[in-house]
Amino acid sequence: ICGRMVNIKTLLFLLAIVLGYISVLWLQQKPNKTFSPPEPAIACSVISLEETITPVLGTKHFVVAAYADNRDGRRTRIIGIINRNSGDKLYCVFCCGNRTFFTTTAEVQQHSDHFGFPYVTTDLLCEMAPVCKSSHVMVRGPSPSAGNGARFLPIQNQHQQEDEFPYEFTVCISNLFGNYNNVLQFIQTLEVYKILGIQKVMIYKTNCSQTLDKVLSYYKEEGVVEIIPWPITTVLNPSHGWNYAEHKGDLHYYGQLTTLNNCIYRNMYSSKYVLLNDIDEIIAPYKHRDLHQLMEHLNSQNPKAGVFLIENHIYPKNVFDETGRFSQQAEWKNVPGINILEHVHREPDRKEVDNPTKMIVNPRRVEQTSVHSVLKHYGESYRV
Repeated sequence: ICGRMVNIKTLLFLLAIVLGYISVLWLQQKPNKTFSPPEPAIACSVISLEETITPVLGTKHFVVAAYADNRDGRRTRIIGIINRNSGDKLYCVFCCGNRTFFTTTAEVQQHSDHFGFPYVTTDLLCEMAPVCKSSHVMVRGPSPSAGNGARFLPIQNQHQQEDEFPYEFTVCISNLFGNYNNVLQFIQTLEVYKILGIQKVMIYKTNCSQTLDKVLSYYKEEGVVEIIPWPITTVLNPSHGWNYAEHKGDLHYYGQLTTLNNCIYRNMYSSKYVLLNDIDEIIAPYKHRDLHQLMEHLNSQNPKAGVFLIENHIYPKNVFDETGRFSQQAEWKNVPGINILEHVHREPDRKEVDNPTKMIVNPRRVEQTSVHSVLKHYGESYRV
């Protein structure tokens, strides 16, 4: 018994020495800790997803949204609007999980379609550091300080699943502007979309009439429409047309190219297909009952294609259906806008002219898009 007590006392004595040694080491290291520096002067103030145009402090540039893009390395892709005449070097500042910052140089990829305007849709690509578990990023200019007004974009698409999607078809409507008031055509178009199998319509809204605002609220409550605020007129003088020589302004057509690219990335992992067309256009199959059957057929014939170009044809609004079946709809009499059901005659094919196209795309295959074709993509494209 006495021998066991001696062993226990010895063990307790050795344990006390070890604990004391560890405590000394901890006390020595604590003042010189380098892996988690003091909290920076600015906190990671976060921009909400409703704020779609954010100035880059100290520059003439703007950022719209940030997305994780792991298709070609572990990168963050920030969609922005860049002044083409500026040679600013830009940086991505990641807000890391331990409240530190990681800064890296941004690779600036201006889109090739700018139509001569001073501002252009641009991708800012930044490599992500493995040590930085970041969910937010900010873009800054040459100034080394982020400044007191620095605000961070949430990095979307962090969870990337390509097997099941909440939606099969989403339509991206690039812009509503000019107090848009074509209410009847808007309603008829959305109802046709639903018949064709489209579950969601994303609308970038600059402004519209009060009447159409009520319609938007109705479809939003129904779950069909998602409205993205697009206050482009508060930061730039956007053009009313596509040609700089004719229409002037800072940016092509109310930033149409920026909204289309943002819409693709915003729906990349929530929609199997994305349709890129305007509100006065309907991509309508005539050999299949709906878009689901059409895309099953096109995919079976073209398994490597991720971009499907649909030829555009005009149905003139001054040529009417002779039967008058839809001309006397009493319930539509006081609704402003064009009754598209009256216009059933298609403009003849012009053999000497290439008709422009709109698109149905697999968004996970698209890197950059223009209005009538994609600029960069993975896989093949197919002209339907």
